[in-house]
Amino acid sequence: EIFCMRDKKYTSEIIISQQALQFNIDFLRKEMGKEVLISSVVKGNAYGHGIETFVPMAEDCGIKHFSVFSIQEAIRVKKVLKNNIPIMIMGYTSDSQLEWVIENNVEFFVSDLEKLKISIEVSKRLEKKALIHIELETGMNRTGIAEATLSELVFPMLDSNREYYILKGICTHFAGAESISNHIRVQQQKNLFLKLKTMFEQKGYNPEYIHASCSAAALRMKKMRFNMVRIGILQFGFWPSQEVKMEYLIRKKLKHFNLKRLITWKSHIMAIKNVKMGDFIGYGNAYQASENMTIGVVPVGYSDGYSRMLSNSGTVLIGGIRAGILGSINMNSLIIDLRYVENPNLGDTVTLIGSDGESEISVASFSELSNQLNYELLARLPLDIDRIPSN
Repeated sequence: EIFCMRDKKYTSEIIISQQALQFNIDFLRKEMGKEVLISSVVKGNAYGHGIETFVPMAEDCGIKHFSVFSIQEAIRVKKVLKNNIPIMIMGYTSDSQLEWVIENNVEFFVSDLEKLKISIEVSKRLEKKALIHIELETGMNRTGIAEATLSELVFPMLDSNREYYILKGICTHFAGAESISNHIRVQQQKNLFLKLKTMFEQKGYNPEYIHASCSAAALRMKKMRFNMVRIGILQFGFWPSQEVKMEYLIRKKLKHFNLKRLITWKSHIMAIKNVKMGDFIGYGNAYQASENMTIGVVPVGYSDGYSRMLSNSGTVLIGGIRAGILGSINMNSLIIDLRYVENPNLGDTVTLIGSDGESEISVASFSELSNQLNYELLARLPLDIDRIPSN
């Protein structure tokens, strides 16, 4: 016996809370102080929250600078900005993309000598200054200009081409500021960055912004905030790690303090089915009914970013009740146990992340069950799920 749902236009939707975002931004502004610019990092589709939905909301909360990874993300941010607010590309820009970047006053990281050369060439051709942030290699060993290259090649090039760029910033990135296990490495990075910063000053360069801190470093290393911090995960209501949260609570002598999660992810029941004891449910023999039971089919699967690792272990909320996932999660659907749900109906709301009555499913609870980082789970939420702003 099966009943199907045919009038829902979506398989799931993601709701983003303006009130929660304002709370988190207010917290960050108070923590960082008036002199420090908060650059809102919206790479990875705003950590899964949706650039087009999140950016106008963040702007309404007073954010005045956005950071992205690529030109594609910069274009998306630019389209939805209400005001002429700076955008900074921290990652990849191909040589052919630099013309658009410079023409549109988009700031960008220069992480090697070749990129600096090409930026100057494009600037000459366009007769428009490139807005550059020199990224310095301090020990992350990913991208950035090393000390020797800086002294021998970069400074001479900067000196002889001053009319073709504006030095918007110098920056680096810490290799794991969220964990004490990286303490020595991060301290070495800090010391080297301060040394390289002094070299810029001695050469007469005064970058508008000096920035080194992501969310974890911004909370843990006050002296490394300088006049700009790049905040990603904290603005979305998540701590970079439990360690960072515990350290913050101890330092502030607080028993409890929580940021507010912005994201709620909801779907609905598309089918209800009665299954006899002994029957297998879904693919293979991952789950066998131990008694006669009622099950519900939800149109969300691993192609929607719901990890297959949550097969037979994840839970959802329906009518304030926590319902277990039965069997394997499919590409486009999952099956839930409706035995303890009173009078389930087609179209009933199913909460995948968020609160229903007294119960809540957090992103962290997903992470613990599926061995995913908060970051990974959020960033994997597909672009085509509707993101809906809410008060």
